[in-house]
Amino acid sequence: MRVAAGILLVLLMLFVAQAASACPACYGAPGDPMVKGVNNGIWVLLGLVGFVQVGFVALFWSFWRRARANKRFREQFHIVERTPQL
Repeated sequence: MRVAAGILLVLLMLFVAQAASACPACYGAPGDPMVKGVNNGIWVLLGLVGFVQVGFVALFWSFWRRARANKRFREQFHIVERTPQL
């Protein structure tokens, strides 16, 4: 019963999808200044997201470098055990 209702819902959404599309005023003409502004805004936001992601990569890369340097620093100290004197 649930599967049939799900299939019916998907088919209904497919048939209504054309009526739910944006109107010409919302969709915008390609040469309109408002559309160009929205496109520029999208590029700015994509650039901001990319900048933050690059920052995260740099942060974890620096963590990896510091951990590697710290490991080398700790490995330079060797424990010298005394051998028993006979």
